[in-house]
Amino acid sequence: MTDDMPYERAESDMPAESADGRTAAFAGSAEPASAEAARKAELAAGLARVEERIEGACRMAGRRRDEVTLIVVTKTHPASDVRLLAELGVRNVAENRDQEAAQKAAACAGAGLDWHFVGQLQTNKARSVAGYAQHVHSVDRTRLVTALSAAAVRAEREIGCLVQVALDAPSGSVGERGGVAPDGVADLAEAVAAAQGLRLDGVMTVAPLAGPLAGRPRAAFDRLWEVSTALRVAHPAATMVSAGMSSDLEEAVLAGATHVRVGSAVLGDRPRLR
Repeated sequence: MTDDMPYERAESDMPAESADGRTAAFAGSAEPASAEAARKAELAAGLARVEERIEGACRMAGRRRDEVTLIVVTKTHPASDVRLLAELGVRNVAENRDQEAAQKAAACAGAGLDWHFVGQLQTNKARSVAGYAQHVHSVDRTRLVTALSAAAVRAEREIGCLVQVALDAPSGSVGERGGVAPDGVADLAEAVAAAQGLRLDGVMTVAPLAGPLAGRPRAAFDRLWEVSTALRVAHPAATMVSAGMSSDLEEAVLAGATHVRVGSAVLGDRPRLR
């Protein structure tokens, strides 16, 4: 129930009784509390299923479970879900649209969350993102590095940046869904490392929909690991490898991902944007 929903005031100042002896006010308050408890149980079950998948993939890969961080992608889901996730122990959440992310971050202030921005980012949104995001996974051009750096300095914050790698992009180009071609990673990483207010944390990719790696997530994530290995020669601290979503997180863990970005497997089907 929202605050602006119309209601009728009872004629008496005393709350009316329902058939089972409860007051109408009490009976009316039970429904939202019950709905919240049911939603929290749904989220807990989703988290448990994803945790089991990550643990299984770690066992197959011979890795420790604490080597992989789960980032829950909450796009299009309400801030109330984010708060419930925080109550369930989630600390890393992600969004791909600044307007939605900024509103949720404000609504969930004090929940102890690390916010990850994972979508394509316009330079004119850099100032807003710098106000709440601890990590930006989608750095793919020097103009964005410049904008994020200026915004981070203005906000007196340090932002961890990942170079987004477009594994289906031809040499010297940018992918259709963002990201720089593998041969452009080194130069862009140098720009991030040299920028005030920014910290080079590693690389990110999305399994490609076109090219020789399309439909082959394990091969794609193996290629990202190769890119990460080369990057760490010059930047040893850039150890983050962000890869894998609900459908392919196992392949990402097997290929060495340190962070997986999972949405629907935890939260269920996404509500449609209005």
